[in-house]
Amino acid sequence: MAPPLVSVPMKKNKNKKPSLVLTLSAAGFLIGAGSIAYWLLSQRQLSSSDLLVGANIIPGDALFAVSLTTDPQQWQQLRQFGTRETQAELDKNLVELRDRFLTNNGYDFQKDIAPWVGNDVTIAFLAPDTATKPAPKPVTTNEDAANDQQSMVMVLPVKNPEIAKSILAQPKALKQGKWIDRTYQGIAIKQNQGQAGENFSAALLDGRFLVITDNPKATERAIDAYKNKTSLATTGGFAENFPKIANYQPFAQFYINVPTAAKIAAASPNRPLPAQVLAQLQNNQGLAGTMSLESEGIRFKGVSWLNPNSQRVLAVENKAGEMQSRLPAETLMMLSGGNLQRLWGDYVLTSQGNPLSPIAPEQLRGGIKSLTNLDLDKDLLSWMKGEFSLSVIPTTSKQGSPDDFRAGLVFMVQGSNRQSAEASIKQLDDVMKNQYQFQVQPAKVADQPVVNWVSPYGTLTATHGWLDGDVAFLVVGAPITDKIVPKPNNTLASTIPFQQTVPTEPNPTNGQFFVDVERIVKNFPLPTLIPNQQTLLDATRSIGMTSAVSDSRSNIYDIFIGLKKVTNSTTLPSPGSNKGNSVR
Repeated sequence: MAPPLVSVPMKKNKNKKPSLVLTLSAAGFLIGAGSIAYWLLSQRQLSSSDLLVGANIIPGDALFAVSLTTDPQQWQQLRQFGTRETQAELDKNLVELRDRFLTNNGYDFQKDIAPWVGNDVTIAFLAPDTATKPAPKPVTTNEDAANDQQSMVMVLPVKNPEIAKSILAQPKALKQGKWIDRTYQGIAIKQNQGQAGENFSAALLDGRFLVITDNPKATERAIDAYKNKTSLATTGGFAENFPKIANYQPFAQFYINVPTAAKIAAASPNRPLPAQVLAQLQNNQGLAGTMSLESEGIRFKGVSWLNPNSQRVLAVENKAGEMQSRLPAETLMMLSGGNLQRLWGDYVLTSQGNPLSPIAPEQLRGGIKSLTNLDLDKDLLSWMKGEFSLSVIPTTSKQGSPDDFRAGLVFMVQGSNRQSAEASIKQLDDVMKNQYQFQVQPAKVADQPVVNWVSPYGTLTATHGWLDGDVAFLVVGAPITDKIVPKPNNTLASTIPFQQTVPTEPNPTNGQFFVDVERIVKNFPLPTLIPNQQTLLDATRSIGMTSAVSDSRSNIYDIFIGLKKVTNSTTLPSPGSNKGNSVR
């Protein structure tokens, strides 16, 4: 199967900027499957730089860049993951892109593109000028309008310059408009002259990169970035952080310019960001990732980094990785972190006053104060400086009886001061007893002391106690305390699903995540958060993540998504047919 995104689009259809819409739809689909990511350049010309393909050409203020492999075997491997439904959804996007960029323009990938294109191609989106303008212009010209729209830049590495030159010199005939030649900074540009605002341009830089844009000004910006060394490769922190997540022959890669994205969000009339939130986001510079296909699923490696000029720094503290050894093998989900107090502080720093935050810090503080009369920061988080976890553990139910399924929510945290912790927990017991009329009953589980909260209706609601002297736990929901007290012999860490899903790197770590998607979906009704959510969940077995603070200005992540496979995978329909048996 030929990659659907690689082409020399020498004409444009009637709809406004179809290339952006279609390319974004493909990127969106990959992100929905888990996220699109980036890989580090292995082209011969730039093998020593370890950067995104075309990073030395893409303007440094680009909003978003995504690179995809041109290896047909990898695209075929991607189509083997999931279910018939996810395969059909992927095929729909691939066929649309292939036909739009290649077939409809008279090109065939194997014949016209494959002989000269490199191993990967990059598509970047440049932010409109309005994202950085302090105020709109009083008079807008056609040229201004074009500059205020988002532009696309495609960078296609060239492995056979002679063939690429011939393609560029003799492009396919246009159905409308004509080709014109012009020069900018000594670079020859081939540009189609058609309807206003629908001009594609193509230029060959040093015989190594074919650059295609949907805006003449974008072509000039790319040439300027290349010649003046103001490209993405020189953006603060970019060259330093991409090598941290290099991978051999990845499927995809991406980069997001966080400050630019924040400015665009702030200018949105629908959900504008407050000034203080915009200022906070300026501390962050970039987010990047790499996506690789493995035999049982997809692996993502990611890195995020702060603006080099930011006064904020990260605490290099990676002290997690023990909680999975305190949980039983049947655990459905686990989220762990290295320092709950520090995590909360970071969340407050980036979320206070942000309308897009899932929970406003001030509301959570106020809610806890109102319900328990406890101060979240002083009474609770002050002693929660160690590793913590939040888990879902099912009860033992009869085989084949889903109606009997119950689960408990388990919170564990390693305390830094047990005396302060016990004083706060005693206050909490008093509130449950006096304000909510719960019975607070001391009890024992496996000869270890615990405290049960029994509701006024006589139902056991929660249990709390201590593990190994310094780990406090709270169980809410189903009575599953006997699964963690004493420490289980068969732990979550020892199970095959956990070991095959949760990455072992980075190590040491400041947090991990594991979810058995198959069992979660089978037993829990989940709210719909994204389009085609059920289709994606049906294709997924499990998800695991391991993260760490790399240095004082960056975090790294490793994510693995275990996927089902389509048996007897079909081939992509050939151009011009609804059903075909050849992959292009």
